[in-house]
Amino acid sequence: MDSLYLQFEHELERFKASPKSISSVFIGGGTPSTVEPELYEKFFTRLKPFLQDDVEITTEANPNSASTSWLKGMKELGCTRVSFGVQSFNDTKLKFLGREHSSEQALTAIQSAHDIGFKHLSLDLIYATKMDTKEILEKDIQTAFTLPIDHISAYALTIEENTLFASHPEVAKEKLELTEFFINSIKEKGFEHYEISNFGKYQCKHNIGYWELDDYMGVGSGAVGMLKNQRFYPTTDIDEYIKNPLEIRVEDLSLEDIKTEKIFLGLRSNVGIDMNELSSSEKKQVELLLSESKVRQLKNKIYNNDFLLSDEIALFIQS
Repeated sequence: MDSLYLQFEHELERFKASPKSISSVFIGGGTPSTVEPELYEKFFTRLKPFLQDDVEITTEANPNSASTSWLKGMKELGCTRVSFGVQSFNDTKLKFLGREHSSEQALTAIQSAHDIGFKHLSLDLIYATKMDTKEILEKDIQTAFTLPIDHISAYALTIEENTLFASHPEVAKEKLELTEFFINSIKEKGFEHYEISNFGKYQCKHNIGYWELDDYMGVGSGAVGMLKNQRFYPTTDIDEYIKNPLEIRVEDLSLEDIKTEKIFLGLRSNVGIDMNELSSSEKKQVELLLSESKVRQLKNKIYNNDFLLSDEIALFIQS
């Protein structure tokens, strides 16, 4: 934790953080619930002067390690929101995904968080696996909506290098029919589809900040940060990070890079894209999309009508 704190102080200085300037905090990486709340206390104490009065503080949690005492400890520190890595309520699917928790542990952890008094609760679900059927996905959604949640993140299983599934790419199998069924079923429950993978009656601040390309600090091994036209990349090698947490690679972003990201991120979410930032040729492409009802216009902003086509639409605009 000493390395984390050293980088944390460095980022506060780099960003020239001022009192009441931070609107959201996200404690992620999937396993914050394996770290005792007492070890976070130093960070919360240091952060307190910089937090806005209505700050959103989210912590991720694994259902099998988010004990009642851990949840109470995190709430006492100031966390307002918990995002649980549930993935599925089907125990066979959880084993297929290599998850260590059971569906019962997930149900218990989420209910405990609600009983403790967390203001906002979210859970992750995974689809597009080889074993998915309409019945499995429907049961996951039905179970999720029996719980006191106001947000769902739904991710298609993707195969990354150097992961458990890297040598078994066949485990990921997306079918458009099932994807559309899954997304529409969540929306029918009253959760707004506000980004390609996110739904809710509550839209979390840290997500929207990323999509609007706001400045944000990234503290920890592999935790990316952004300030104006630069991104910061601490090493992903944990041992190396512990030795030197200030060994951070800097990427300079051109105006064209930033515009491209605004187009891609805006079309993947309800952030939209500003017509004023587009070139004349890009505006002509948008006019074609409008004529075919692929996108819609509200004042000077363009919004996507189908997030599943977001990448294709973004490429078309910049073609």
